[in-house]
Amino acid sequence: MTIEPGPLRNVIAAAEHGSFRRAAAALGVTQSTLSRRIRRLEQDYGVTLFERSSGGVHVTAAGGEVVRTARQLLEQMDRMIYTVRSAGCEGGDLTIGVCTSLSGSKLRAVLAGHVQASPHIEISLVERSRARLLDGLRTGDIDIVIVVGEARDHDGVSMLLWSERIIAALPAGHRLTRNDMIYWTDLKGESFLLSRRDPGPDLRNIIVQKLAAPGEAPDIATWDVSSESILAMLEEGRRISVHCESYAGLTYPGVVYREVRDASGPSYIAFTACWQEANKNAALARFLDLLREHHPPALIT
Repeated sequence: MTIEPGPLRNVIAAAEHGSFRRAAAALGVTQSTLSRRIRRLEQDYGVTLFERSSGGVHVTAAGGEVVRTARQLLEQMDRMIYTVRSAGCEGGDLTIGVCTSLSGSKLRAVLAGHVQASPHIEISLVERSRARLLDGLRTGDIDIVIVVGEARDHDGVSMLLWSERIIAALPAGHRLTRNDMIYWTDLKGESFLLSRRDPGPDLRNIIVQKLAAPGEAPDIATWDVSSESILAMLEEGRRISVHCESYAGLTYPGVVYREVRDASGPSYIAFTACWQEANKNAALARFLDLLREHHPPALIT
């Protein structure tokens, strides 16, 4: 069976307007043309899509399924057409997913440079949890995701980018605020508060790696809130927190930031780019070229 977009748009419009007459007016066709197309679809599918009455039309259960699937199909077709048209030109659109603050991170500078170098590319920024971002990659809703830490749970291509220093966020009255910088050994016995959201899990692993000892585990509490909310609550409690240095651009009353080091120097956490190899968006290819140019990959998997 050949599926034409025109009749599908007719079905969607009729469902949205609840009337063949109003749907036809919105689409710029005659009511008889719209009614005939929908009737032909019903005959092809062997089901009734709409219940007709003098007061308008209502989708049946089968009609509701057709409307839902038709919307998805038309969105994919529109995206395909746009991608094909933009593949041979300098324009296009690019959806980038992030799960951390852009206030002071290198990602902000990278995006600014990309906007300057490719002014005809429309960039959309999506901020979600890592799991939802990676779901967006799989469905094609997002072109590339920049995550903090390892690219776990990602089954596509990844590229290690830059690293950021790890900082401690301390209540203003904490004893360690007197130091210009602190060492991991200074944090033994402290109680930590982290977000369960990224980059919280990777930071938790680093704390355990640095401070755990046989029979002794760090005291780490995790909340299902953003890292920004963690910072906002530090002044009120006895716990401290750790973050990547971009969060130092977020100012909260009663919170002081200090770099955390060990004997070899500052501690770092990496940023990783993730995408799907099957994504042939030309705007994505240009963005990846920019990343490779300014941040030569240390690791590609």
